[in-house]
Amino acid sequence: MSASTRHVPVLRDRVIALLAPALETPGAVLVDATLGLGGHAEHALTVFPAVHLIGLDRDPEALRLSGERLAPFGERVTLVHAVYDELPEVLAELGYDRVQGILFDLGVSSMQLDEADRGFAYSQDAPLDMRMDPTTGVTAADVLNTYPAADLARILRQYGEEKFASRIASRIVAERAIAPFTTSARLVDVIRTSIPAAARRTGGNPAKRTFQALRIEVNGELDALRGAIPAALDALAVGGRIVVMSYQSLEDRIVKHALAVGAHPDVPAGLPIIPDSMKPWLRLITRGAELAGEDEIAENPRAASVRVRAAERLAVAA
Repeated sequence: MSASTRHVPVLRDRVIALLAPALETPGAVLVDATLGLGGHAEHALTVFPAVHLIGLDRDPEALRLSGERLAPFGERVTLVHAVYDELPEVLAELGYDRVQGILFDLGVSSMQLDEADRGFAYSQDAPLDMRMDPTTGVTAADVLNTYPAADLARILRQYGEEKFASRIASRIVAERAIAPFTTSARLVDVIRTSIPAAARRTGGNPAKRTFQALRIEVNGELDALRGAIPAALDALAVGGRIVVMSYQSLEDRIVKHALAVGAHPDVPAGLPIIPDSMKPWLRLITRGAELAGEDEIAENPRAASVRVRAAERLAVAA
């Protein structure tokens, strides 16, 4: 199945509208820092025929499929195998000091969820991998089979916001002593039996939070994001815009804080004149985090949890 057939980008039109004023600039460059299957990128290249796209993704298969999708745009597209916190190095190597637009569509991609052998989905039995870049790093099975109970509980509590983290971690350690974890079905069963029956009746699949936590740990997602957003803001030209799409509260809090640093400088109350060095160098475009509407969610259920934040660079940061 082609990338265009299998991938419906979340809030495609709204995202491109938020970026539009910056992408209309002559010679504009758009960085899609989480290219995935290239849905947002394809739309941007179509709507703005002079834009050059730099697409980053850590997943080689995503780059292959998006490369096929974006091939008609020829030399207007540059694809790079990289994690989004490597953006400064990528731009330096390509010879760009500043760019006009940057897009982050965070979390696991539709392709990764749909491919059973990647192990991201708790709804189907598969090897416990969860690496966004399957060529490097530890797998979810490695984490489950080697981390001490205290570390497992910390990950589940911190990254999955799991109330029963200690119970699940203890059960995992007991079960792996019998046999190592290799596939997702067994993990789902262990999680289900670790959680009180009353708690299992609400909130969807009880494995959801544990799988999220393992995925974040395996891929170092939050650590990468903490470095990536400030680096991306630094790479924006004056008048440039950034759009970030988050799908869970941990990501959104990191993004919100990073944007607030530039949009709401910490100045003493009652200061009659704000020095230029202390003035905001970012303007928030969205009012808080924008959510998808009912029509969008009906068309694309994966939009149900999206939170969109956008900002414009006003000046060079002091």
